[in-house]
Amino acid sequence: MADTLTITDNRTGRQYDVPITDGTIRAIDLRQIKVEADEFGMLSYDPAFLNTANCRSSITFIDGDKGILRYRGYPIEQLAERSTFVETAWLLLHGELPAPGELEAWTAELGRHVELHENVRKLVGAFRHDAHPMGVFLSVVGALSTFFPDAKRVLDADTRRTQIVRLIAQVPAIAACTYRHSIGRPHVAPDPDLSYAGNFLSMLYRGIEREYRPEPVLERALDVLFILHADHEQNCSTSAMRGIGSSQADPFAALAGAAAALYGPLHGGANEAVLRMLAEIGSVDQIPGFIRSVKEGERRLMGFGHRVYKSYDPRAAVIKETAHRVFEVTGRNPLLDVALELERIARQDD
Repeated sequence: MADTLTITDNRTGRQYDVPITDGTIRAIDLRQIKVEADEFGMLSYDPAFLNTANCRSSITFIDGDKGILRYRGYPIEQLAERSTFVETAWLLLHGELPAPGELEAWTAELGRHVELHENVRKLVGAFRHDAHPMGVFLSVVGALSTFFPDAKRVLDADTRRTQIVRLIAQVPAIAACTYRHSIGRPHVAPDPDLSYAGNFLSMLYRGIEREYRPEPVLERALDVLFILHADHEQNCSTSAMRGIGSSQADPFAALAGAAAALYGPLHGGANEAVLRMLAEIGSVDQIPGFIRSVKEGERRLMGFGHRVYKSYDPRAAVIKETAHRVFEVTGRNPLLDVALELERIARQDD
């Protein structure tokens, strides 16, 4: 039969025809496979979702063997070179890049939602100055559901879209407010004349100057980083958010759970773990001893061998090129030499 999988149960000799759709079979179709009629039936077992799809999506495509990442069909390299994060966010939501009029309206809509409620700022201020920013972030995002009670109307499409806009607009403001609190400086109001990335830099670093204008190279580098991290298929945090959202919890509660998943060192927290590792190594001459300890199982080499990509993470190539432009402005961080030498060893040493 076409488009079916025939399974023979060698325990009973019975055969079963299971439909194939989009190269998959439904796990529930395995339930019919039984030895005794009163059994529960066959289950599939895939604890890490290594070969299990839980939805059909047209948002992001990844081919880990070939090092390909695309948003809505657009190569990530093309978007990083020619687009902005605001355009990319529209692309992910609507399936195509915005026309000029759409982009103008979308940018203005985000701008109307960027300012934080005064009590949100007070909530950030209630944390210790040395509180981990991810702990603050997931707490504050979860609390937003109490500031926007309309978010609980999750079955209303217009209401859902409003929460999407609020989150895209306010996440940088929450992050910036958290950073300013950690260094004992007051909150900086958003500047409507700046870009999305430029406004984030302003909320982070603005001092007493009358007019803050971010360094263009740094502004563009931040925008590129936002594009590269805008989506990455059904990863740990996305799966967590979908699981929470399936209970019809509001988007803020679901995002708080996703942020908690992202917090871990084997997911988004890997970036922090890499920086801690580089600081621990300290200099290039300490690398051989560190590598020996990794091979002997005493330590772990962080930042290499993404589960998805078997050749090279296409985002890394873009970031590497961007980083060199940044260092031309900021000066070269000595830990970069450590990182580059680790990369050379990791790619050459079997």
